[in-house]
Amino acid sequence: MTQRGDLPARTGPARTGPSGAGAVRERVLGGGYEHLARPVLFRLGGGDAETAHHTTLQGAAAAARVPGLLHLVAAATGGLAPGQPAGGRVVCAGVAFGHRVGLAAGVDKDGTALLTWQALGLGHVELGTVTPRPQHGNPRPRVHRLRASRAVLNAMGFPNAGVEAAVHRLRVARDEGLTIPVGLSIGKNKDTPLARALEDYAACVRVAAGLPDYLAVNISSPNTPGLRGLADPEPLRALLAGVVAAERERADAAGTPPVPVLCKVAPDMDDAALHAAVGIAQEEGVAGIIATNTTLRRDGLTAEDRAWVGPERPGGVSGAPLTDRAREVVRLVRAGCDLPVVGVGGVMTPQDGVELVRAGADLVQVYTGFIYAGPALVAGIAART
Repeated sequence: MTQRGDLPARTGPARTGPSGAGAVRERVLGGGYEHLARPVLFRLGGGDAETAHHTTLQGAAAAARVPGLLHLVAAATGGLAPGQPAGGRVVCAGVAFGHRVGLAAGVDKDGTALLTWQALGLGHVELGTVTPRPQHGNPRPRVHRLRASRAVLNAMGFPNAGVEAAVHRLRVARDEGLTIPVGLSIGKNKDTPLARALEDYAACVRVAAGLPDYLAVNISSPNTPGLRGLADPEPLRALLAGVVAAERERADAAGTPPVPVLCKVAPDMDDAALHAAVGIAQEEGVAGIIATNTTLRRDGLTAEDRAWVGPERPGGVSGAPLTDRAREVVRLVRAGCDLPVVGVGGVMTPQDGVELVRAGADLVQVYTGFIYAGPALVAGIAART
């Protein structure tokens, strides 16, 4: 089973927003996606969420190969056509971004459709999470839409084609006119012991070779056994110090500046653990914090969805049940350090994005909200922040 229930009525608009042509574009994009695109996407593969995801990626990649199509898409969405400068209105961790809104890791793990995301209006994309060696991830079905809760249950387990494939696609996309910043989320292979995790992260750093605009150390996914144990103080300090050192060594050897290293924290950490982790990150030279990932909590689901998921169905929940906690974690991170913060989790409406920025986020990333609301969500947040 991959989706449940009917979509609830959409919440009201944000309190402020674009006017004129921008407002018209947002309404058209929202209506077109809600009434035309989303019903088709949600029926793909007989309703299987992962099949729809892969089919969408394939279609997005194919769109980039049709002459002139991405220029039309960009004109319709307010995005950027290939080769069009991205600008630098927002600076985060030393990287210039055209606006605050990007695509979170997990949507396009391997960099399949980078030029299309740019044309759809995303201000940046985070690839991954990638691992040194390709891996299949956890058994399917492993992605389920929980529609009544406006959520997704994800138990993927880092399926990806390996870091070399993602870096190759990023290099090709840059040659073909990709101008927005791209981050790379890195992790360890499932069969790598925790004691050797740094070897995997460092291997990804070396293969990335400074091509991404930033690196994100993922220690917060609940779908790789033991991974969240890397957030404990001692292993976290060793891991972050090692990744930062690996990037500095790589950069020194190449004669180039190191790219910033960010750390992605989990929403399920208690406040004391979160405070400790953020302090360690700052002490070890990490350039920013990404908050948050999916949650193992089920209390934000509707009663029916919670009963269906139960205690035995694995995976992390994203979407509306995470909205309040993600905002709270961003606020706690901002209060606990002076590092830049990327806010992720539960961004379902433009106002959710606004509230993450008010809580202290420098950038906002979307995933589940993009699935439910489409490009209008990106345009709406960008116009309001």
